[in-house]
Amino acid sequence: MRVRGLIAVALAALLAACAAEPEPANPALWRVDGVHGERGYLFGTIHALERPVLWRSGKVDAALRDSDRIVVEVGNLADQAALQKTFAAMSKSPGLPPVSARIDPALRPRLAALMSKVGAREASFTGVETWAVALSLARASQGRDDAGNGIDRAVLAAAEHRPVVELEGAAAQLGLFDALPEAEQRDLLNAVLRDEGAIDNESGDLAAAWRKGDMATIERETGKGLLADPELRAALFTARNRAWSERLVAMLGQGQHPFVALGAAHMAGTEGLPALLAARGYTITRVQ
Repeated sequence: MRVRGLIAVALAALLAACAAEPEPANPALWRVDGVHGERGYLFGTIHALERPVLWRSGKVDAALRDSDRIVVEVGNLADQAALQKTFAAMSKSPGLPPVSARIDPALRPRLAALMSKVGAREASFTGVETWAVALSLARASQGRDDAGNGIDRAVLAAAEHRPVVELEGAAAQLGLFDALPEAEQRDLLNAVLRDEGAIDNESGDLAAAWRKGDMATIERETGKGLLADPELRAALFTARNRAWSERLVAMLGQGQHPFVALGAAHMAGTEGLPALLAARGYTITRVQ
């Protein structure tokens, strides 16, 4: 190999090593205590990150040791084939109009630009339901898959001998979008076109807030974008939080000690899980 080639290989290896250097993180963690000795933990995650992070701390490890099960939104995140099969099965309907006819006419140039950016054609979405078009374009517009650095997967890897409990699962989670009225699905698609990646945009300020455990910033984010739409907020945020809080109350009442790892947005504000459990009489203590 020529010297120039050796230099190029060495430089590429150095850049890769630098890019993989984990960043420090101090994400939010709460302890839940009940009057009859109930005990559990709430841990805010982030689903995708550009770089790996050092999310394990002494307090997180102690909470994991003190827990007898791991509770997540979706348990089979590593099985991408199964997730894709579920998505494909739920996302098709015959007789749908072209995507360009399902959006705000003013956004048609944006649609064409985004399709060009991700190498797609409108015909590729023939028969694809509007919510699925929105999720597909949002994911493709990122230009990379950062889910491998997501903390949900890391928590699942740390489960060890503990059972993993799904609060939703992939089918139920996609079903939330599938059940939206067509008008709300179109609002979802319009939102993605106005803000590319609006479904999964967890980079920049939000990622920085998560790393610092800055719940005030995360709470402000829950009032923007998709969640500023009252119907979408009700379906994708508040109703889910209420349903999950009921599941957690049942677990705690049965003497289980869950380590609950869910998107940090679901922990934020008066409609977040810490507040909902506090309203049910549990003592919620921020430990990190």
